[in-house]
Amino acid sequence: MATCIDTCRPGTTQDDDSRFFCIKNFFRPGFSVNRKIHHTQIEDDDDVWIKILEEAKSDVEQEPILSNYYYASITSHRSLDSALAHILSVKLSNSNLPSNTLFELFISVLEEIPEIIEATKQDLIAVKERDPACISYVHCFLGFKGFLACQAHRIAHNLWKQKRKIVALLIQNRVSEVFAVDIHPGAKIGKGILLDHATGVVIGETAVVGDNVSILHGVTLGGTGKQSGDRHPKIGDGVLIGAGTCILGNITIGEGAKIGSGSVVVKDVPPRTTAVGNPARLIGGKENPRKHEKIPCLTMDQTSYLTEWSDYVI
Repeated sequence: MATCIDTCRPGTTQDDDSRFFCIKNFFRPGFSVNRKIHHTQIEDDDDVWIKILEEAKSDVEQEPILSNYYYASITSHRSLDSALAHILSVKLSNSNLPSNTLFELFISVLEEIPEIIEATKQDLIAVKERDPACISYVHCFLGFKGFLACQAHRIAHNLWKQKRKIVALLIQNRVSEVFAVDIHPGAKIGKGILLDHATGVVIGETAVVGDNVSILHGVTLGGTGKQSGDRHPKIGDGVLIGAGTCILGNITIGEGAKIGSGSVVVKDVPPRTTAVGNPARLIGGKENPRKHEKIPCLTMDQTSYLTEWSDYVI
């Protein structure tokens, strides 16, 4: 029998759910599964966990050496929240902060606030749909540090709102050390978020990020250094922020806007416009900026503005 860490929810047994019993034994030597789960696409949020289980089974059939790892990380768990609490607790633990302690903390928050898992599902779908490097949901769930950092932040943010600031800041610190992503637990982040590559992303305490936002590596949502109180950017729904961008101060990036890579933005950006440069300028000019019809966070188009913005050639 494969060695595992069974981190299922307390108070339940395998007899409570025959499907879970079947899934949980996918990777045990000699166990056969006659019943198949038939899902070809994600039709709603509830399908995400089923799809992860399907992909895990397929991965282990291709790479049996991963059997114990997938069993401990995914198929030994009754639900997505248990699996998420496990993977985060393993990633963020150290010699003085045991994974069991973190698991109990994380699962208690996830069970108390089911909206976190709903946002997690939307994040998984966002990464799979927008990032061509993501080959599966299980690939994202186990290995994409931007996704994992965002889920850890969701837990830390709810602890922050409960006035448990010490432990919330501890989670922020561990996420920064492990994933190189620094999100203050006070920041408010929506659902359907893609942190692509994610290395060097910094999001300040009073920042607000809307739904369906795509942020690349090296992005800072910071203060100007001169303000106190509410001092960080407000990012609208559907925004795309290119790599290496700094958005500074209590300014608003309008819904569906696009910020070109390497820009420094210190003023409001209207909805569905493109800003690029240092300091950032609006494509089409301040008086009559050109507005795009497509939602940039979904197209992930980071270069089409170049032909209109400059005469840059190679």
